[in-house]
Amino acid sequence: MLFSPDSQLIMACHISGVYDVNRNTTLPNDDFELVKHWASSIVDLKLKGVIFHNNFSESTIATFQNEYVHFIKVKYDSKLNPNVFRYLVYRDFLRKNAIKSAFFTDVSDVIVRQNPFVHPYFLENPTAVFCGDEPKILQNDWMIAHSEHFRNQLSDYADYEEQFKETTLLNCGIIGGNINPIQNFIEQLSAIHESFNQDNKTAYTGDMGAFNYLIRTQFNDKIKHGTPVNTIFKEYQTERTDCWFQHK
Repeated sequence: MLFSPDSQLIMACHISGVYDVNRNTTLPNDDFELVKHWASSIVDLKLKGVIFHNNFSESTIATFQNEYVHFIKVKYDSKLNPNVFRYLVYRDFLRKNAIKSAFFTDVSDVIVRQNPFVHPYFLENPTAVFCGDEPKILQNDWMIAHSEHFRNQLSDYADYEEQFKETTLLNCGIIGGNINPIQNFIEQLSAIHESFNQDNKTAYTGDMGAFNYLIRTQFNDKIKHGTPVNTIFKEYQTERTDCWFQHK
């Protein structure tokens, strides 16, 4: 058995060869440099990390796979953009593997700074959904534009935007917790994307829109974010060691 029921995993998804609307480019195939810092942080802390991918070569995997970082190849489904497709990958993995707890993170701009699973804040909040955040509120120009598709798809989306407009903008680049809350969350997030995001013709992926909508409307009493979960987004706080994850 690759993963035991007591496994505590940090997972990420790297899809290359597909146009990335957020980066405005197509990520090259088989370029380990894009995930190197994430993987190195996993190894340095002796954690268990999984990189789901579609284009790493056997030689790259043989070079960089070790007792801490494992690679799992997936077949990319072009009906969903890579930012959204990853949640279905995580959902399918959790359905097939009984584990204890997990974090799902961005892979090219997130570094693990502390083992979250042994931190008192994690242990004291067994039903929490931990996530990243940004130093801005939900009602901002980028999110208003980013949410256009869901605003037209979900009847209560505009009501949610009004109700939570002054709350902190949460970031889906870091999501985690114990298996019961986090599997429930990933199942619901995947269902939203499968039902309402496959015909998204806007310039935005919808990952932040769906994430904030779901976590605020269904999990608002379980949210834990900010210190010690994540550093300040885009502040590149490389010297901070009091947070579990550095997000840019």
